[in-house]
Amino acid sequence: MGRTYDSPGSTARGGARAMLAAVVAAVAVMVTGCSGATSRDTAPVPAGALRPLTEAEQLRIADAEQRLIKQCLNRHGFTYWEAERPSLAESRTLGYVADDVAWARTYGYGSRIAAKEDRARLANPNLAYRKDLSAERRKVYDDALDGGIDATEITAELPNGATVRRRMGGCVAEAEQRLYGDPTAWFRARKTASNLQPLYVPEVMRDKRFVAALGVWSACMRRAGHPYEDPGAARRAAREQALRSTSDATFAAERRLAVADATCARGASLAAIGKEREAHYVNALRGRYGQALDTSRRIEREAYVRAARLVGPRT
Repeated sequence: MGRTYDSPGSTARGGARAMLAAVVAAVAVMVTGCSGATSRDTAPVPAGALRPLTEAEQLRIADAEQRLIKQCLNRHGFTYWEAERPSLAESRTLGYVADDVAWARTYGYGSRIAAKEDRARLANPNLAYRKDLSAERRKVYDDALDGGIDATEITAELPNGATVRRRMGGCVAEAEQRLYGDPTAWFRARKTASNLQPLYVPEVMRDKRFVAALGVWSACMRRAGHPYEDPGAARRAAREQALRSTSDATFAAERRLAVADATCARGASLAAIGKEREAHYVNALRGRYGQALDTSRRIEREAYVRAARLVGPRT
């Protein structure tokens, strides 16, 4: 059995905290489950009635966590800057299949968004603030932020048998407690739900309907002058080129490729078929992992209800 450590997002030590890392699988949608369980400040919801959160809703939870961490650290006598909130369009996470032609025409595959995020991380004022503290105050800050090295350790077993661990304490733990109710249950359910891809993605990729749609996409791309076998190959080529050059000409080429990719994906209904086949194969796993899937969906929905009371949506 393997053993790894899970960072609770990036704290002020290493950058602005990004609580909900998007799961990029070989199909476009992250699948969780639903449940009728309830908490003390949300109404009971019948099993099966909850839809997955949209990306905008997930971002709102992340923003609310930033707000709560700031409020907590302020109470401890420290200054904290909330993470920058990019526009909703710039915050989009691309899955394996991207079929939004308008977005691709503007942002390509998002290379310039990624570069902007990298610059923001390096310029994060929390890093400079912590660095300027005395050694004694820095330890107090670290303990207040996330409990430091003495924080309680929690574990979760992944579907592949590995065990992931994280320390949870301080203002990070307080923020998660307020949002999720039971951060330990959330951590364990989320880790299971977000690590099922190795079990179902190969099934999706071998599925006859998905393979046929992928063939339509590839033929469309060849006709457009982009002979790639799958969307992942096209995106890797664009990413490699962006690493070599940041010129306007390179970005224009990225956008042309992304537009062709999205246009062909839409014509082949690749995203819709991928989502449907993903749901099919994930449902086949519910006998073993249904409880984790349901718990993840329920707690996520409850967290969004609480987050919406704290921060507004991104625009």
